[in-house]
Amino acid sequence: MPLRQWIKSANFAIEGILHGAKTQRHLRYHFFSAAIVLFVSYILGVSRSEFIILSLAVILVLSAEMMNSAIEAIVDLISPEYTEKARIAKDIAAGAVLTTAFGAAVLGYVVLFPYIMSFFNKGFYIAKHSKEEISLIAVILVLIFVIITKSYFGKGSPLSGGMPSGHAALAFSVWVSVTYITGNFITSLLCFILATVIAQSRIAARVHRPLEVITGALMGSFLTFLLFKLFS
Repeated sequence: MPLRQWIKSANFAIEGILHGAKTQRHLRYHFFSAAIVLFVSYILGVSRSEFIILSLAVILVLSAEMMNSAIEAIVDLISPEYTEKARIAKDIAAGAVLTTAFGAAVLGYVVLFPYIMSFFNKGFYIAKHSKEEISLIAVILVLIFVIITKSYFGKGSPLSGGMPSGHAALAFSVWVSVTYITGNFITSLLCFILATVIAQSRIAARVHRPLEVITGALMGSFLTFLLFKLFS
């Protein structure tokens, strides 16, 4: 079925991201940096257009680093022995990453500098956001932390196995978001039951162990709860 095939293809793609995070130290640094930049942007209260610019810069840096890793793997496969052309190919790919990262740093400076100066002049403050905006950043940060944690433990794929369960993390993140957005007990309870069913299904299918599911659920719910406490 088309949907099943799409899910399978998405798993392969996300598996590539996870493999890169497991094997490439610089890619892990970029994921950490992405989480920090997005979090700081929310604290400082950048405008929506500025947040889009920063997000695009983050995406470009991550994409460039993954392309660099793919090129290095291809070069090593084609030319396992040292050759000057292989070195040039790797150097150019690394240069592309450096150029993208430098451009992203300049964009980040231009966008964030006025907010940072205001922070020093007026004192510390945390910008407030709509509940919908908080739920969006929560999903993004939960995904980043799931990837980083799975790369640290080095087991499982993004959608199948490993510590923690990504399904449980996202399901319980959505539960907390729905609870804050609706403020309705019945809706929150139904969403909690659905999140629990999703988490339990990962154990029933023997994709995850109970500890992995519980860790994912706690990660998703706690991080989302913390973000709502900070920004709402």
